[in-house]
Amino acid sequence: MGNSSRKGEEEEEDEGGEDGEEEKATKREKEVVEEVELPLGVEELLESGDPVLDLSYHKFKRLPLRVCELMHLEKLYVCGNRLHTVPDSLSQLQRLRTLALDFNKLDDIPLAVCELTNLTHLYVGSNRLMTLPPEFTNLKNLRCFWMESNYFQRFPRELYDLPNLKSLQMGDNRLKALPPDFCRMASLKGLWLYGNRFETFPKVLLHMESLEILDFDRNKITELPSLKRLRPLHLFSYDHNPVMEPPKVGEEVILVGEGAAEFMEVREARKERRRKPAEQEAEELAQAEEERVIHGILKNSNSKLLGDEAAVNMEDSDVKEEETSIKEEVQEECVELPVTECDGADLEYDEAIIEYETEEILYEGEGFEYEGERLEYENIPMDYEYEDGEELEDTGGQDQGA
Repeated sequence: MGNSSRKGEEEEEDEGGEDGEEEKATKREKEVVEEVELPLGVEELLESGDPVLDLSYHKFKRLPLRVCELMHLEKLYVCGNRLHTVPDSLSQLQRLRTLALDFNKLDDIPLAVCELTNLTHLYVGSNRLMTLPPEFTNLKNLRCFWMESNYFQRFPRELYDLPNLKSLQMGDNRLKALPPDFCRMASLKGLWLYGNRFETFPKVLLHMESLEILDFDRNKITELPSLKRLRPLHLFSYDHNPVMEPPKVGEEVILVGEGAAEFMEVREARKERRRKPAEQEAEELAQAEEERVIHGILKNSNSKLLGDEAAVNMEDSDVKEEETSIKEEVQEECVELPVTECDGADLEYDEAIIEYETEEILYEGEGFEYEGERLEYENIPMDYEYEDGEELEDTGGQDQGA
């Protein structure tokens, strides 16, 4: 009996084992079938080689395994599907910078996602998340994390270890407060906390001096402190809160909420009143500067004209002096010699001398033909210049003797 019972048990175990193997095989076949039967157009997307792959709203229950083989991917969008998790092999896609998993059915952040250490943008909104895994701190390069429309009741401290996080979207969760050491997130520039359960404004935010965008819409805050110390703040939204008046903010901050429109109108009118005198003063200064420049130009022009006139006057005086000196010289040359009475013979002799001098002057000119043996004789030695100087001198002596 005992042996037969054991034998029966063994047979049952064998049958159970066989059934288990069959179930596993059936499951594998089902996965293969699901893997093969891809929606229309997805095959082309997988083979495109594009670094951006968008598989959103295809009703995937499992992410196609072929996606995890696309090592070139940099951006992957699988929003609006029915994913409860992702394959472990997704961690191979180390070139991924952006991963969008929002509008799925995730209960936790998959560990494969926490191994994508080069991620800069991660979107997990509209899932079923309540906490973050400790491994989430591996995402040191994360700059933008959107986790809106989940079920967080406490702020996840894992985010403290993300030094580059600048944009944090936590709207539509169940937060009532922020931890006192929230100011450790000094790099934050944008913080969305709309649709939570805040009844008082978290004072720790007054120490977040890098914030540029702060959204507290749809909470239960009744009073707002002055936000003037948040100097980089550009937008503060507090719409749909039971507050009576807007907070005090810097001159350039845009407000959205109860009384914000009237407040900004008054502020703009005040700025306009200040702006007009400033513009008028600037215009007067510009006009004075323009006049100064014009006067300077005119002054320089007048100086130049005066200088030119002085130069002309100096030139005129020089010309006049030169004309005067020329006149004086001419007058000196034109001085009449005293008249002398001479005899006829002497007078004839003088005429001969005058004729002789005239011939000498004519000889000095160029392009004239001269008469007389003496002048023709003197032209001959020019052809032998510097060849027989002594003979030239002797010939000249003979001519004088003749």
